Amino acid sequence: MAKPVIAITGPERGAFGPRFLVALAVRWYGGKPLQIRPSDKVDAKLFDGVVITGGHDIDPVLYAAKAEVHPKYDAARDELEMAVIKKAEAQTLPLLGICRGAQLLNVSRGGSLFQQLTEQRRHTSHRWTVLPLKTLCLADPASGLKRIFQCEKARINSLHNQAIDKLGDNLQVVGRDLDNIVQAVEDPGRDFVLGVQWHPEFLIFLRRQRHLFKAVVAQARARLEQNQGKQ
Repeated sequence: MAKPVIAITGPERGAFGPRFLVALAVRWYGGKPLQIRPSDKVDAKLFDGVVITGGHDIDPVLYAAKAEVHPKYDAARDELEMAVIKKAEAQTLPLLGICRGAQLLNVSRGGSLFQQLTEQRRHTSHRWTVLPLKTLCLADPASGLKRIFQCEKARINSLHNQAIDKLGDNLQVVGRDLDNIVQAVEDPGRDFVLGVQWHPEFLIFLRRQRHLFKAVVAQARARLEQNQGKQ
């Protein structure tokens, strides 16, 4: 049986560490990573699942908003990843969005973002950290994320300025932090469409966090086997 191919998106240059760690986790669970950059042609027939990685903030023009802050945007990456998300959803491929990937998933479905989280925080600090020093509260006992994590609360990291505001079509909030900021969304009508606001690739030493990648690979493998069985 061929290994399921998992597309890993990112910027044209840089982000070596996160992409390497995602690829490592994909290989760990028997998948074959395929790195995709903005200059690459996207053919959904070449992969069986998708991980949209973290990075620069999303240009607010994509959700019809004026810029409230002025970070560095990456229009080529926005275009690539919006196209990958659309193709993945059209082909019902398993999809995991990480940080900006979760935000872009939400935007692709008509949602919007908080552009600056400082004013949204009341009980926790706005400190960035790759360490699991913040708390994820699992909001839905029947969610796919709850089945993966098998707990009520979990430790997560925080490397983001922005987060989901208005929820996109058919998405459901399945995790929040102690400030009630959305930390995870999924589509309950799909086999596996999940967005997480934290960076699990930096936490693969924790079994729960690794299992996010395990779930993507497992779902991609099941889909691949099903399609091959029809041939």
